[in-house]
Amino acid sequence: MNVRNKGLMLAVGLGIMLNPLNSSMISVAISRLQQVYQLNFTAVSWIILSFYIASAVAQPVMGKCSDLFGRRKIFLMGLVIVFVSSMLAPWSPSFSWLIVFRIVQSFGTSMMVAVGMAIVRMNVTEKQASALSTLAIFLSGAAAIGPFIGGVLIHWWDWHSIFFVNIPFVLVSFWFAWKTIPKDEQSPSISGHMSIRQWLALIDAPGILMFTVALVTLLIGLLSVNSTGDISTWHLLTGGIGLIALVMFFRHELKAATPFIPLRTFASYPEMTWVNVQYMLVNILFYALFFGVPTYLKQVRHLNEVHTGMSMLALGLCSVIIAPIAGRWIDRSGSRPALIVSASLMTFGSILIVVMNETSPIFIIIVALALFGISNGLNAVGMQAALFKSTPKEMIGVASGIFNTSRYLGTILSSLLIGIVMGDTFNVTGFQMLGIILTVLAASLIIMSIRREAGLVSPEQVSK
Repeated sequence: MNVRNKGLMLAVGLGIMLNPLNSSMISVAISRLQQVYQLNFTAVSWIILSFYIASAVAQPVMGKCSDLFGRRKIFLMGLVIVFVSSMLAPWSPSFSWLIVFRIVQSFGTSMMVAVGMAIVRMNVTEKQASALSTLAIFLSGAAAIGPFIGGVLIHWWDWHSIFFVNIPFVLVSFWFAWKTIPKDEQSPSISGHMSIRQWLALIDAPGILMFTVALVTLLIGLLSVNSTGDISTWHLLTGGIGLIALVMFFRHELKAATPFIPLRTFASYPEMTWVNVQYMLVNILFYALFFGVPTYLKQVRHLNEVHTGMSMLALGLCSVIIAPIAGRWIDRSGSRPALIVSASLMTFGSILIVVMNETSPIFIIIVALALFGISNGLNAVGMQAALFKSTPKEMIGVASGIFNTSRYLGTILSSLLIGIVMGDTFNVTGFQMLGIILTVLAASLIIMSIRREAGLVSPEQVSK
């Protein structure tokens, strides 16, 4: 890899890591924010949920915009938005304003995640899996050490510091991005004399609006059920609005001249659709463990925060260590073998959870976390490589955005799954039931990975 590409990888890596870093650091600030704003846990938890929902909406939107207006422009603009929101958030006059700045921050980080992978796809033409493994280290590493960094910052400098810490990363990323990311070529569909109506039609504003309404209302309805435990008129209303908006969205996209999400193209490339389905299932499995195990260790096994955090390191460290190895393997053998191994490891890890009881050694949990960590490192590279192989170059931006939305949907659904299985309190029986469900999901991933034909979409088709 030449010097320019190394600078480009550093720019993209520092940019895309801001999304998992900020989504994980905030988790350790919840109790402090409860004290500062005098709110209960359910209300404060929206500081996390709003970030995930905004990311799920923003990434395919930004992917579409990058395909039209240029990936370099979107990436640099995202860095500017993160800089401004990170400077303003610590001075929020109320919790509502803090939520607003978090949503703005989410949009900024989503702009970089949505186009970062596409920038690598278009500019790093040799050993792409190795390049993806480098980005996976940034993503997995940021998610793994985010809670630790957040805890240290809050301990010494209070919650404001978890926003200010973004500034040096933004500045370094911006400098390298400005120097190394090639300038964009204007899309042939864009004219300098277009009216506002033509601009809105080009970016498919009605489709974006219907997609946003459908996703937000459906997720709010699901998350409300998760937090209250019952189904009310509010849940039925939001769910109904979401379903109606979703149907309208599908009908509109099939007829639109320049659809926000080209459903007909997805139908022409079924492998691309299956990659997104697999990625959502992978993240349901991973985040069910990521969110479930710490609570289990604290409430059922009565470990303190330090020992719980040390146990969870097995998950993040194994992900970071395996990523570069996965990159070299996938460069030689393709993504399919790695994804089969990954799903098998998650199956074994889930079985270990099923056989756990109150007297089982904590070491068994650590082994299960390590298996899931290795699996996550394989998936981080393998799933992205599979997406690249199955996606036409002209829609890589929107495809990357949808791909990352699949990750956030998996994350949110994992939280819903834990709430349904565990109820109000964690116990061994509920944890074992969670393990059974995860075993079934992991086994289904093995079948999907084996049945996926690596040659379903040829490189010649994808490059057209």
